[in-house]
Amino acid sequence: MILPKYSLGIGDRFGRQGRAQLAALVQAQARGVEVTPVWNKSNREHQITRTRPDSVRAEAESAVTALGWRGPYHVDADHITLKTVDPFISCSDFFTIDVADFVGQSAPEADIQDFVTRHRRYATARTIPGMEGALATSPRDIAAIARKYLQAAQEAGDIFRHIEAAKGRDRFVIEVSVDETDEPQTPADLFFILAAIADERIPAQTIAPKFTGHFNKGIDYVGNVAQFERQFNDDIAVIAFAIQEFGLPANLKLSVHSGSDKFSIYGPMAHALRKHDAGLHLKTAGTTWLEEVAGLALAGGDSLRLVQEIYAQAYERIDELCAPYAAVIDIDRTRLPQPGTVRAWSSSEYVAALRHDQESPAYNPHLRQLLHVGFKVAAEMGAEYLQALDASTEVIGRLVTQNLLERHIMRVFLEP
Repeated sequence: MILPKYSLGIGDRFGRQGRAQLAALVQAQARGVEVTPVWNKSNREHQITRTRPDSVRAEAESAVTALGWRGPYHVDADHITLKTVDPFISCSDFFTIDVADFVGQSAPEADIQDFVTRHRRYATARTIPGMEGALATSPRDIAAIARKYLQAAQEAGDIFRHIEAAKGRDRFVIEVSVDETDEPQTPADLFFILAAIADERIPAQTIAPKFTGHFNKGIDYVGNVAQFERQFNDDIAVIAFAIQEFGLPANLKLSVHSGSDKFSIYGPMAHALRKHDAGLHLKTAGTTWLEEVAGLALAGGDSLRLVQEIYAQAYERIDELCAPYAAVIDIDRTRLPQPGTVRAWSSSEYVAALRHDQESPAYNPHLRQLLHVGFKVAAEMGAEYLQALDASTEVIGRLVTQNLLERHIMRVFLEP
């Protein structure tokens, strides 16, 4: 199973926006670019929304049938581990193996020394086509990288083989994720992580490293754009070199997690993809949920009151809701409006504060991040929330499609 060059992770918390999401890709196709949809949902999100992994497959197939989509599509078991993968195996054909928890856990010393011995030929300054500067590592550097990442790669191998035993060879796509770590990986780190993945015989088609800067949920990139651009270009070059050196899949490409709304780096990313003729997997999960909230606010009446209540409860439960996402949010609580203020807002005031328009003085990234992690409140509302979505399908769907097409796909995959 081969993942095409460009692919888009389109998470959907409540399983109602599959058609609207796919409509954006249909429109992109009409404009000349093929982007493969990958519906993704993590075990944590299923637990919060009280859904099952097979619901994502059902949503994807319903959307594909309704819109007559003829291209490939996938269903991603997002951020799975050996403990959580089994319920996803029958209904998923894309697995994001998350081994961040194993980064920094040292493999047996004999394994580390064996790794250094097998890859000692790279313990010299080496020029890599397309990379700025040389890849310079010593045996000591290789050992240090192995101590940090080899155990994670071995765990990824165990998970891959567990999936393969159940599904069979070449019947699914594998991504290896090391993005939820404390420090970004250098190009040298990435190179030897890929060496370890190859040693484990994992046919990874995407790799999700941690980049420099902050990829907070639902808001723009925070960091040095020039530094990110250099790392992104260097990582693309390292991947191309590793494919040749280690026999990894020829279509191996970068995956950018928490990639939604990173508008300030979309231009550099698009330029790098064209410069290197490289592929990309961009995950945009939470942005669809936020468009749902915006659509309900626009609908007014009871729907507006519902999302005002969601904000009020999220405000009161901020510690609980933020704890699982502490590494990928940055909320200044002093800049959050009081629930009473939000309850007095009109539809347009609520939407202006929520929607990611940096030119609008009303846009509030702190409110946006809180609502991003506040989908648990909506999940607890159960049928009340789902019925509100169904009553406002048209307005919400229009926002979801427009957001994915104009703010994400066009800026990354279509812009010159």
